[in-house]
Amino acid sequence: MSARAAVRAFAQAYINWDAQTVSADMRGLAARSVGQARAAAALAAAQTAGDYELQAGGVANSGQVEAVASLPGRPERYVVVTLERTTATATSAYQGLAPAWHVTVAEVVDQGGRWVVSGWQPES
Repeated sequence: MSARAAVRAFAQAYINWDAQTVSADMRGLAARSVGQARAAAALAAAQTAGDYELQAGGVANSGQVEAVASLPGRPERYVVVTLERTTATATSAYQGLAPAWHVTVAEVVDQGGRWVVSGWQPES
């Protein structure tokens, strides 16, 4: 898998979750990343595990990765653009919320011929 494909796969998993799976999804991302990205995913897993409002509201997020581009002169750093929608089954808090664009800066490292996400910094 190429570095770009590794970033795209990580992003796709990061943005698609629901209240029942988000904590496990984030633990899975932590297990397949290193460094700052692992720490961020592990923290998200811990924070969502006991989030009553997330669970009670039936909150979910879904989206598409619209673009993944390496930064000029920084082949290990990528800009990721996603279009995401947050919904809920048991609260009206997200009713009518339009899909939103998000930008994330990701970094990868080559670990023995396998690209792994090492940095994940949502910017919007």
